[in-house]
Amino acid sequence: MTTHAQIDHLVVAARTLDEGVALCEATLGVVPGPGGEHALFGTHNRLLRLHSEQAPRAYLEIIAVNPLATPTRPAPLKRWFDLDDPTLRARLAQQGPQLVHWVASVPDIDAATARLRALGIERGPVIAASRPTPSGLLRWRISVRDDGQRLFDGALPTLIQWGDTHPAETMPVSGLALRGLTLHHPEAPRLRQALDAIGLDAMAVAEAPAALTALLDTPLGPRTLT
Repeated sequence: MTTHAQIDHLVVAARTLDEGVALCEATLGVVPGPGGEHALFGTHNRLLRLHSEQAPRAYLEIIAVNPLATPTRPAPLKRWFDLDDPTLRARLAQQGPQLVHWVASVPDIDAATARLRALGIERGPVIAASRPTPSGLLRWRISVRDDGQRLFDGALPTLIQWGDTHPAETMPVSGLALRGLTLHHPEAPRLRQALDAIGLDAMAVAEAPAALTALLDTPLGPRTLT
């Protein structure tokens, strides 16, 4: 279990998982490893470990709606990461897979969400989630709003607290290294305040149109996901 807040993983959303895999091969020069299915949200993913001195268990998640699954999370509750949002869906269809969000691991998710709530930011209820893996059931607690919104256009992280096992522990070395993640938002001071409240004061924040920029070292050389 992490003893302080840190980057857990980057979220690349795709219209289909195949499109996300193709992006990784073409842009990063690597094939994503296996992931799994999330019955609660009707999504599935592929994963890549990221080398990072600041976040030793960081990884990259490619996620998409699973066309063969129906969420067990009842309507009108939405999927996580805005995956039900028509605007995001249209953008993914027109522009292809892209970095849309990030997730931060925290040592006490209940305390972290309470600190955001004290600032007037409702990160969402903390729910228990799981997915099967070859080595057993992977369990975690995660903040997901009923409307599925990411907040701050994806720049404010979803919060996660893992159970006994972290998925990165079984991921092979990918050849990818995370060199930096910059959060851009027109409400940079408020975003900065929120990050400070949950122990992420080292994150780079820029006052600019909303975007996320991740700098990666890859087998093809330096690459930027945005």
